[in-house]
Amino acid sequence: MSKTRVLIVDDSALVRKMLTAMLEADPGIEVVGTAADPYIARDKIKELNPDVLTLDVEMPRMDGLTFLENLMRLRPMPVVMVSSLTARGAEVTLRALELGAVDFVAKPGSDLTGTFGDSSQDICAKVRAAAGMQPKGRTEDVKRLPDVVPKYSADAVLPRAQLQTPGSTRIIAIGASTGGTEAIRVVLESMPPDAPAIVITQHIPAQFSGPFAQRMDQCSAMRVFEARDGQPIQAGHAYIAPGDQHLLVMRDGARFVCRLHDGPQVNRHKPSVDVLFRSMAASVGAAGVGALLTGMGDDGARGLLEMRESGAPTLVQDEASSVVWGMPGAGWKMGAAQEMLPLDKIAARLLDMAAHVTKRATGT
Repeated sequence: MSKTRVLIVDDSALVRKMLTAMLEADPGIEVVGTAADPYIARDKIKELNPDVLTLDVEMPRMDGLTFLENLMRLRPMPVVMVSSLTARGAEVTLRALELGAVDFVAKPGSDLTGTFGDSSQDICAKVRAAAGMQPKGRTEDVKRLPDVVPKYSADAVLPRAQLQTPGSTRIIAIGASTGGTEAIRVVLESMPPDAPAIVITQHIPAQFSGPFAQRMDQCSAMRVFEARDGQPIQAGHAYIAPGDQHLLVMRDGARFVCRLHDGPQVNRHKPSVDVLFRSMAASVGAAGVGALLTGMGDDGARGLLEMRESGAPTLVQDEASSVVWGMPGAGWKMGAAQEMLPLDKIAARLLDMAAHVTKRATGT
């Protein structure tokens, strides 16, 4: 079996050295070269023809985003971003994923030895997986809705008190990982402002989930939040799990609320999609709708099956439109999903499923 050939692009000699040692310790990876800036990287890509590029953002002579945009236009290839866990790093990384980077790994602070070493297995797995991915970048600007006053209502201060029953409450639960930030954007952009409530678990670092929620709020007609513990779940609102806590949907009297849980990692993830989906099956049952989107691994597959067994309609993203068909593929193979659809068809189908949930529950 041939090794994954990697070119490391980073202006830090220490980072290049550490990444090289870490990746080459994996028998399935070969570091074919390194580059201190994009101009050197451009020549080495032509010379070495690597399978995967690891790319830093802050570099001399040309920043990583500009280089990535040019690369995706002229020679698309799998790129894994090496990102700092800062607000600036989050914003740039999310933009890089929009431009076509397939995944990212964290480069936190100054303690590179500890932080890189702790996540070496995950980094190697992401690089190996990237070799088989197809970049699905967008070079156009993200659609952003004007931030005007009418977007806000009294709900922003005091949620309306409504009697909610399983027959009238519709909640859509979505899980995703690698490639999911873009897949979730596509779904949320297609949702109307009065769509059923949506709860989302995306595998993402704690420092990135807040900026990701803000970014989704800018491009969706729905109100999008990073979920808070005890926050009421309402139609027209979407709630994204914080990057370091599990998100659960729980009943609180006549309503449903977000509950955050600081438990252990599940399937090596926190937040875990399986945890969200299990809470949906237990609390919402047949009034829920489940969707498992692109992602590496199998987190969410068993939880989606539990949702289906509780009577909820379920679907997964198809392989052709997924960056990685690990999670949705696992769900499909174990019979957790009733349907498999391309990404651009999923939002409309989720709305249709939610409408039929209401009709079935009310008998109309």
